[in-house]
Amino acid sequence: MRCELPPRWCICTVQRRESCPLAVDVLQHHLEAHRPTSTGNLIPRVVEGSRTLLYRRERQPVRTEIVRPGAELWILHPHGELLPKVPAGGFGRLQVLLLDASWAQTGGMLAAVEGWGRRVRLPMAGTSRYQLRAQNGDGRFSTFEALLFLLEALGRHEEAARLRLQFEAHVYAGLCSRGRKVEAATYLASSPVATAFPELAAEFARRRPNEEATRSDTNSPRVEKISGDE
Repeated sequence: MRCELPPRWCICTVQRRESCPLAVDVLQHHLEAHRPTSTGNLIPRVVEGSRTLLYRRERQPVRTEIVRPGAELWILHPHGELLPKVPAGGFGRLQVLLLDASWAQTGGMLAAVEGWGRRVRLPMAGTSRYQLRAQNGDGRFSTFEALLFLLEALGRHEEAARLRLQFEAHVYAGLCSRGRKVEAATYLASSPVATAFPELAAEFARRRPNEEATRSDTNSPRVEKISGDE
């Protein structure tokens, strides 16, 4: 129930809440809410103190429900200002709002919270590691990856590394649960998950009795009965 994956590919044994120096909240389009692949759903499970607030066009968000008292709000969006300095008072005064939706949906969501904080863009480069969905073009990353880029840009490398493990375990298990064995093996080979969670990798690699039976049936030659005396 925690990781929202089939029991065969459950990662609850390694999924844990990690501390974060700043407040992290997700404004999530309601169509994303029940998708197990959504990294917007992953954030409140593994980032301590984070919240998810649902967005519906017919029910616009209320400022007091989102902006934390005394916080400086940064709304992450590619069409924002360059990364500003951390507010006076340190990370404890910083709140980040991530928009979890398709690119087309974020326009209305951004308009709903415009003016509540600073619209900030991140230095994001490279290739997305979120292989559960096709990214629409270069430079597009998942909601969780945006948080990782932010932590790295702020010099919080240790927190970013711990959260990256949670993100990559989520992606790896998702690939396995979809039967994408070759892609999952390739992903694991370039991921820190294998080293950090060797027991999980070994468990995922272990064949179950029913899987062995299915494999045996598939590989066995077909024997057809010939009518007549035996």
